[in-house]
Amino acid sequence: MNSSYSSHEQKLWHQWEKQGNDTVLNELIEYYMYLVHFHVDRIATHLPNNVSKDDIKSFGLLGLYDAIKKFESERNLKFDTYASFRIKGSIIDGLRKEDWLPRTLREKTKKVDRVSQQLEQELQRMPTSEEIAERLDMTADEVEAVVKDTLFSNVLSIEEKSKSNDEFNEGIGYTIPDEHAFQPEQEVLQQELKLELVDGIKQLNENEQMVISLFYKEELTLTEIGHVLGLTTSRISQIHKNAIYKLKNVLNKIQKV
Repeated sequence: MNSSYSSHEQKLWHQWEKQGNDTVLNELIEYYMYLVHFHVDRIATHLPNNVSKDDIKSFGLLGLYDAIKKFESERNLKFDTYASFRIKGSIIDGLRKEDWLPRTLREKTKKVDRVSQQLEQELQRMPTSEEIAERLDMTADEVEAVVKDTLFSNVLSIEEKSKSNDEFNEGIGYTIPDEHAFQPEQEVLQQELKLELVDGIKQLNENEQMVISLFYKEELTLTEIGHVLGLTTSRISQIHKNAIYKLKNVLNKIQKV
């Protein structure tokens, strides 16, 4: 067992390896529930309000259960790291199988995308959320909310990871191992997406870049980012939403190719 484990963790894993009964399993699940809560909260940030956190939590629990059952303690890998990939993967897999975008949101998304393309042709540049909102008789906040709620769906459909010997080779966003045969064009699309997103992030303002970096790279919560930047959580949420809206245009470009 990895020396970085606490004495309580080591005791639980020793009991699990020795006894393997439901009582110890439940204790391990309870001990590592913080991982499920962490990933549920982060993924829920990308989803519409109609998606139940309890449903996401159920997917995450399945991932944690699977991680405990399949974890090989002799491997030089901390369980937290292994379980995080399993939990995220289980949540994403569950979301892919569920029609979690309501019909009204899908209709709004089609309208926003259609008007966005029309304005892009008219203006010869990417339109702002205010310009789209004016054309659709919506508010800019409503347009940005629609974009934010559908961005995660777009990432799921684009970023399908090909089979690899590296079980934990994660790409941009949250992914799970792809069970389909390797498709070279998917690898090309992934690389192009990564390059475009990197370029897109560089075009964000300083606060937007900082929020994206702290949220996705450093894995801080919106509240923690607020403490770092000296801003309220609601303000950080707004900055995050604005940044996501801008990056959505990057994904649109990839999808049109």
